[in-house]
Amino acid sequence: MLDEHRSKTYAVRFILLMGLISLFADMTYEGARGITGPYLSYLGASATVVGFVGGLGELIGYGLRLLTGYWADRTRRYWAFTIIGYSINMLAVPILALTGRWEVAAFLIVAERLGKAIRTPSRDAMLSHATRQVGTGWGFGLHETLDQIGAVSGPLIVAATMFFTQNRYQAGFGILVVPAALALITLLVSRRLYPNPQDMETTHPGYPIAGDGRLPRVFWLYTAFMAISVAGFTRFQLISYHMRAEGIVPDFQIPILFAVAMGVDALVALPIGRLFDKRGLGTLLALPVLTLPIPFLVFSRAYLLALFGVVLWGAAMGVQETVMRAAVAEIIPPERRGTAYGIFNLGFGLAWFLGSTAMGALYDLNVSYVITLAVTLELISIPLIFLVRRSVTAAGQSL
Repeated sequence: MLDEHRSKTYAVRFILLMGLISLFADMTYEGARGITGPYLSYLGASATVVGFVGGLGELIGYGLRLLTGYWADRTRRYWAFTIIGYSINMLAVPILALTGRWEVAAFLIVAERLGKAIRTPSRDAMLSHATRQVGTGWGFGLHETLDQIGAVSGPLIVAATMFFTQNRYQAGFGILVVPAALALITLLVSRRLYPNPQDMETTHPGYPIAGDGRLPRVFWLYTAFMAISVAGFTRFQLISYHMRAEGIVPDFQIPILFAVAMGVDALVALPIGRLFDKRGLGTLLALPVLTLPIPFLVFSRAYLLALFGVVLWGAAMGVQETVMRAAVAEIIPPERRGTAYGIFNLGFGLAWFLGSTAMGALYDLNVSYVITLAVTLELISIPLIFLVRRSVTAAGQSL
């Protein structure tokens, strides 16, 4: 019992430390993401460009995880991939303060997502070993909560900086060099304290991998559901573009609204993680339920309706960020988890890119087309949840 208690304590400390890294990192890039849409608009980009850049960044940020996850599994150099990725991730954001053209800003926005593509499968694979000790839903929920504390504070810091300075956007990006440096320092300390996170997981009772290395059917069904649902999920870049274009809120309030969304995300993460540990994949139903009303609210011209839509947007993000990672850890054994995270994120990123690009183009035509597309995709995703649960039951698993 004492050894089990020590193992859990060791795992929780690792989760907390990785959460602290994510806290500083999210202060950096989420602080920037809250204003990238308006910033591109300020530099002369159209809604189509904003949608394309946001989608391309996510396509690269998720799509390349297939390769980085595979190579992390092959080489077992999870820390190396994590450190390289975070370094690119953190350096790209403050440099945005020096740009004067939307083309350069777009390149840096995409580069920041590239860094995330390099480090995320390895980081999540290392985290999954620790979460297996304490409950995958709760473990990833705890990490997501710390992550979102940074995602709340970052946009607030940017908003305050923009409010008190005349050179608003440049100062807002420049202040983020501080949390970026703290993230990299904490990362190097973590590498020294926990050189072999895989040692925290010794057994995995979940779905077996076929002899030819194929991943289980439930994994592919789950990936299909998440891809369709994400394609219909409205991007904050486009939401913030709409708010600025319609004059719904002043520029400096947009990152505050983004901080509100991230705060809701943090509040949702732990409860939804606990619910996942108890109810399994049935918790996925919360995603379309939360997502369906969002486009009607955020693309209205009423401030209070838009605010409520942003709150729901944050809650849906909390479900996405917690459950999607926890489920992969439950379904896939340790030796293939980096690859599985990579494949899953490829589908996720491709769907994000196609959905974002389509919504940006449709917005330039008529905002009602964006709403129609978002609602249609969410409705299509719902039957896949029941197929996932049926596959789980057929396999005799409790997930």
